[in-house]
Amino acid sequence: MTCAEVLEAGAGQRRPISLAEVNEEAALQRRVDKKFLLTSNELATLMAALDDDFAIMEIGQRRIFGYSSTYFDTPDLDQFRAHRQGRRRRFKVRTRTYLDSGLCMFEAKLKGLRGETDKYRIPHPLDERTTMNHDDEAFLAELLETEYGIPMPALNPVMTVDYRRGTLVNPHSRERLTCDVQLVCKDQDQEVAGPDLVVVETKSADGRGVADRVLAEMGIRDLSMSKYCVGIALLHPNLPANRWNRILRNRFDWDRAPAFTN
Repeated sequence: MTCAEVLEAGAGQRRPISLAEVNEEAALQRRVDKKFLLTSNELATLMAALDDDFAIMEIGQRRIFGYSSTYFDTPDLDQFRAHRQGRRRRFKVRTRTYLDSGLCMFEAKLKGLRGETDKYRIPHPLDERTTMNHDDEAFLAELLETEYGIPMPALNPVMTVDYRRGTLVNPHSRERLTCDVQLVCKDQDQEVAGPDLVVVETKSADGRGVADRVLAEMGIRDLSMSKYCVGIALLHPNLPANRWNRILRNRFDWDRAPAFTN
């Protein structure tokens, strides 16, 4: 079975939880995120190992949803470089479109000094999902000034990532587990489809949730990666991506050496 098929099957066996319940019981705007790459067999094992406290988010009888995220960066990809270099003060900026509902949000994720991620968002017009408008710029400028004391750089759309997601929620431990499959990264010139793997992300208050423990017991370690950074590296193989070289080569069939290093 493919990862998408395993996710569909596993989601169908869980009790549903509504979006309103998710936002009430397990809303995590400040959280510790951990990412994992799993095969279809590993995903099946994980789904079976999670206890009945984990419910599947369901909206309008749907349990797996289409997402599209457009990321913004400077012409020199300064934020990609900040993530590659592990800078403490770094951020990601994107619009996120929920394709099944037509909802679109403008989001900024800022890395805290202790490794936690702070997420901020405002509504965004669906027909402008690949651009930043004045409200977005004002919102981000205030955030960066308040949190980091820096001015907002000039940002342009640099990549869109499409994927399908299922979200498991444990209202008792207040954690979420997202499973993303069928990733496709694209810019104005090209499109790259990811391998048949699932990007699993745990989101908890302290990084030691139930799902984190289950994955550790399975012998699966978290990875330092993001869809944004991996996608940019796949689309721009000439860029230095040394922080993710092993993941890219071993899991994404990325065998082209960068044209330059720094």
